[in-house]
Parts: sequence; C-alpha cells; structure tokens
Amino acid sequence: MGLRDEKKQATRTAIADAALALFLANGFDRVTVAEVAKAARVSVNTVFNYFPTKEDLFFDRQTEVVRRLARAAADRSPGESAVAAVRRAFLDAIHRDEPTLGMSTGMIAFWRAVDDSPALQARARLLSELTEAALAGELADQSPPDTDPATPRILAAVISGVDRALHAEIRRRITLGEDPEIVRAALEAAADRAYTAVSTGWDPLTT
Repeated sequence: MGLRDEKKQATRTAIADAALALFLANGFDRVTVAEVAKAARVSVNTVFNYFPTKEDLFFDRQTEVVRRLARAAADRSPGESAVAAVRRAFLDAIHRDEPTLGMSTGMIAFWRAVDDSPALQARARLLSELTEAALAGELADQSPPDTDPATPRILAAVISGVDRALHAEIRRRITLGEDPEIVRAALEAAADRAYTAVSTGWDPLTT
C-alpha cells in the first residue's frame, strides 16, 4: 500500500470511528451525516466520497462480511467440501478473535443500536441476503457443468442458515452477559455439530 492509499485508509477509518461513536452515544437515526463530518473534521462531501449512504458508515466492514463465506469456499483445499471449508473458516475466526463475530461485551451497544433502528435492521437483512448470494455464486462457479442450477443455491442457503444461527447465538449469549471464553468454547462445539450434520446429511460439492 502506497502513501496515498495509506492516507485514504486512515481518513476512512477516522470517519467510520467518529460515526460509530456518535451512533452508539445518540442512536443511529438521531445522528446526521453533517454531525459525523464535523466530528471527523472533514467535509460532508468527503464523508460521502468514502461512504455512499449513512448505513455504510455504521456497517463499514460490510464488504468483508458479505464475502467471507464465498471466500472460505473459494479457499477450500483439494478434496475438502464447501461445508468443511466454511466450518474451518468459522473456527479460525473464533480462534483469532475476529472482531466481526462480536465475541465481546463491547458489541452489546452495537447490537442495541441496530435493534433501535429500522434502517439498520433493513441493512442487516440485506447484508445477510448478499452474503448468501455471494456464496451461491462461488459454489455455482465450482460446480461441474452438469450440476442442477438449484444445487449451489440450496447448499448456499443451508450453509448460510447455519452461519446466521451461530452468529445469532453469539449475540444472544454475549448480550446475556456470559463470559466470552465460555461462549467461544460453546460456539466451537455448536459449529462442529451443525456443520457435521450438514456434511453427513447432504453436501454435493466435495471435489
């Protein structure tokens, strides 16, 4: 990354950090983009250059999140199934404490902000749909030419459903105040059970 790119990334991060602090303190719907710009010490136009919509300011890592399942499937080893690759990626994310998992009590305020905003709830649903669609596209690309076109879409829906359930369980347990290390161990076991059930029940893409 060159100096110019580093400066752009630093500006983007500063804007996102300023926005999130305001959103968590005051509520997403009560904060304006102008207030974010002022807090980040940039112009409103600069904010929109980096974040086309206000929701993009809140979900500033959405591109990474949307591609994570597809990326896991794309990186599977020879002979490894798509389900096994996604399970491996999820467990790796838990082990390295990936921030987007929300395995921290600091995420409670983030989730409350989402619960309090219909706009953020709608964006969260859209991100979930885009994540599933990206995975379906990747699985379709990996499928043999004679594969039923419905197969990768159905498999993506199954994998995405498990993934959503695991993330929802993290959110539920962390919100209840459980120790993150206990939640981590519980989710590792839950992921193993869930993805093993999918693999043994139906996983047509294993080559």
